[in-house]
Amino acid sequence: MGSETASGPGMTWLYFALMTVGCWGIYGILLHKGQVTMEDPVNGRYKAFLFVGIAYFLTAVLAPLVLLMARGVAFSGYTGSGMWWSLVAGIAGAIGAFGVLLAFGAKGSPSVVMSIIFAGAPIVNAVVALALHPPAGGYGSIKPQFFAGILLAAVGGTLVTLYKPNPAPPKSQPTAVAANGADTVSSENK
Repeated sequence: MGSETASGPGMTWLYFALMTVGCWGIYGILLHKGQVTMEDPVNGRYKAFLFVGIAYFLTAVLAPLVLLMARGVAFSGYTGSGMWWSLVAGIAGAIGAFGVLLAFGAKGSPSVVMSIIFAGAPIVNAVVALALHPPAGGYGSIKPQFFAGILLAAVGGTLVTLYKPNPAPPKSQPTAVAANGADTVSSENK
C-alpha cells in the first residue's frame, strides 16, 4: 500500500475506512451488551444511550477541539452552511444509534439488527449520494455493476439475517440443595 505523498493521497484512506468498519462492526454487539448489563429491562437502553452520548462528547467534541486548538483554528473559519449540514449529520447519526437501541429493546437480536443496518445503509447512501451529486453523464450513464452491487447488498443482508447461526442455549444453573436435603427452586425458575 502506498503512503501519503505530495502527488497523491496513497492508500491511507483505506486504513481509516477499515478502522471504521471494525469499530462499527462491533458497535451493535457492544451497545447491546451495555444495554443488557445495565440490568434494567425498562430503562437499560436509555442508560446505555446516555453513555454513548458521553463517549461521543469525549471523542467527537474534546478530541477535535484539542486538534483544532493545536492548529490555531478552534474558533475561526466556520460557515453557517457547514455547521448546519454537520449538525444535521450528527443528528442523523444519533437518531440511528438510538434506533439500534430501540430495535434491541423490541427484541431484535444484535446480529440481525446490525446485518439489516449494514446492508441497508450503503443502499441508502448510494441513492442519496446520486440525488445530491448526479453523475456527470446523467443517470443513464450509471453502469449496471452499480445496480448489481445494490442488489447484492440487499441480498447479502437478507441472507445473513435469515441464515445466521443461532447462539448456544444458556447453560442451566444447578439446582441448589437446601440444608434439609430437599431441592429448592433454581433462581431461573422463580
